[in-house]
Amino acid sequence: MIRTAQRLCTIFFLAALTAACATSSDNDVTVPANAGIYKIGKPYQIGDTWYYPREQPDYDETGVASWYGPTFYGHRTANGEVYTAQDLTAAHRTLPLPVNVRVTNLDNGKSLVVRVNDRGPFAKGRIIDLSERAAELLGYKEKGTARVRVTFVARADLDGGGPPPDETPPEIATAVPAAPTGHVASAALDTVPGTVLAPPVAVAASALPAPVVPSADSAVATQPTGIVTEVPVPPATRLYVQAGAFSSYQNAARLQSRLGGGLAISSATQNGHTIYRVRLGPFDDVGDADRALARVTGAGSNDAQIVVDR
Repeated sequence: MIRTAQRLCTIFFLAALTAACATSSDNDVTVPANAGIYKIGKPYQIGDTWYYPREQPDYDETGVASWYGPTFYGHRTANGEVYTAQDLTAAHRTLPLPVNVRVTNLDNGKSLVVRVNDRGPFAKGRIIDLSERAAELLGYKEKGTARVRVTFVARADLDGGGPPPDETPPEIATAVPAAPTGHVASAALDTVPGTVLAPPVAVAASALPAPVVPSADSAVATQPTGIVTEVPVPPATRLYVQAGAFSSYQNAARLQSRLGGGLAISSATQNGHTIYRVRLGPFDDVGDADRALARVTGAGSNDAQIVVDR
């Protein structure tokens, strides 16, 4: 999410969208008070990690969700909308904005469609931040986090109705210079068949069943209506710190050797192909997984992430 006015200006390219960043510039753009735009966004860097926003119509990922509250009420989101606690919205690091995704709480089977209109979370061990109301509906507001599965549904309508354009208008997209990309490193590793994440991040294979929405109402399945459905989930799940997933065992072995620290290689089948995952775990407690993630990241794996699996 947008943590400070400085981040709004330097990371999310919203200098013209908020009074907090209203500096004089030939590139300033005026956007109506309640308007949001459709945007993919340029690559940006937080700490030592680069993020690459992109179209991801096949996005399907497990991990740990958190939620963000009063500190951000009334602030602009990354696409220019205004955040409120009761909106069924979310922050994601790389999905286009706005899009609708289905978030399924793997701890209780509750499932809900939310609108992604902001960037975040930037805590290494989280894959999505939900609004306070969305976290409440999914049953983890008091706990603070939940094991979730996030799946792409569709592009969301813009505020005021109507579908989004094919791309952000040029006058908006070019209003602020893009983040520098000259120092972005890419590894010459085999890609995992069927993955949708750009290098060097690898998609985690999951043995979890695809979330099924037991409803004939398309609005429940595709729109943030606030209707919570119950979906089948495994009786128990575990947390793993995954440093990478590869179609080549040799690439997985090289990563394991470089990182050390007790990481193991396990195989799984994804879309009919065998992949090799470099993992640490399993863990039952989010705090334990967070500490393990910090160790793996400290060993040099900026792309390591917490995943949920059986």
